Amino acid sequence: MTAENRRFLLPPIINRILTLLTEQGFAAYVVGGAVRDFLLGHPYHEKDYVVVGATPEQLLADGFQPVGKDFPVFLHPKTKEEYALARTERKSGIGYHGFQFFTDTTVKLEEDLIRRDLTINAMAMDETGQVYDPYGGQKDLDQKILRHVSDAFTEDPLRVLRVARFAARYANYGFKIADETLQLMSEIAKSGELDALTPERVWKETSRALMEDHADIYFQTLRNCDALKVLFPEIDSLFGIPQRPEYHPEIDCGVHTLMALKQACQANYGLDVRFAVLVHDLGKALTPTEELPRHIMHEERGLQPVTEVCDRLKVPSQLKSLALTVCKEHLKCHQAKSLKPGTLWRLLQRLDVLRKPEKVEAFVQACECDAKGRLGLEDRPYPQAQYILDAMQIVRNIRAQDLPEHITGPEIGEMLIKYRIEALAQFKQQHDEP
Repeated sequence: MTAENRRFLLPPIINRILTLLTEQGFAAYVVGGAVRDFLLGHPYHEKDYVVVGATPEQLLADGFQPVGKDFPVFLHPKTKEEYALARTERKSGIGYHGFQFFTDTTVKLEEDLIRRDLTINAMAMDETGQVYDPYGGQKDLDQKILRHVSDAFTEDPLRVLRVARFAARYANYGFKIADETLQLMSEIAKSGELDALTPERVWKETSRALMEDHADIYFQTLRNCDALKVLFPEIDSLFGIPQRPEYHPEIDCGVHTLMALKQACQANYGLDVRFAVLVHDLGKALTPTEELPRHIMHEERGLQPVTEVCDRLKVPSQLKSLALTVCKEHLKCHQAKSLKPGTLWRLLQRLDVLRKPEKVEAFVQACECDAKGRLGLEDRPYPQAQYILDAMQIVRNIRAQDLPEHITGPEIGEMLIKYRIEALAQFKQQHDEP
């Protein structure tokens, strides 16, 4: 692709912004992910810009608004997009905050790009469509390789999560992590630097990874570089735990978890469902050895580790609520068609069926992923999902105004329960009839 063709294909707003800055005497470039995804043909929304040869005072004079305390980043006065002055950095402490940044009009574009994580993220493009690629990003893009730019990669522990997330995002394209990069990720995991990551940052990267089409690869990658046992020990401990092969032909609990997560991704379910699927079987890691490969009461045992994961990572309360519910009740969903009407009503009550029908829907989605996340059973029907949803509509359609007029006070609630259980009994009878 020629520079002129690239210029034509660049979004007009990028051309206008870069041209404006160039006319003001600055060397401006769109950098990082926007260039990577543009060249790859992958959709992108966020755009990062680097300005070379400018001072903070010059940008402020042109109406840019300063943001950030660690290094000079400015918001464009109209588009509000971020512009960073070209900078270099030096490791000065622990974690991803442990850096000193230096900006100067003499800092070159190549010096700014070398501080980035992967070669495919260390490219820039100017207003003419010319690509600046000092570290072989286009070659690695063509060869589908995720490769670190320099040994400075190990200075930022957050890059372990970022690379794992990129592996998940670009799995459809066939991208693989370079062996030497995976080795550096393993060194970071073993160094103790991952402990310096804040819970908010770990959750932000993980929640973004969960919404990728191949979120399972994120967690498998973390396991491959020994980071899973540091960041998610509850999930890592599932690997190697056996299950009964007649129910789980894949046998391994960790393998099953990632297979179930893969089902959630293929169905394009929401973040709440994907997270609930990820942690639904944590109790199996706590099964006494003498009980294996059976996992009696693993639902109850799982509530504590699910709570610990959510509290440690500060997972939003709505996601935590669904995760705990799926952990505790997923076997009941699998058994839905054999439940007695009263038992089914109590399950629906615990799911908050009258106030939160959307939670019931998310619950059955997660349970279906659990049922299908098994070797050779990925395409089997799961009629329990529709059975639960139909039962939900039946009980929601019975309202107080449908009761006889002489029913008042506390009797209203009791009679509603009676009517709903009777309706569920008729519903079950219809399904049980040959």
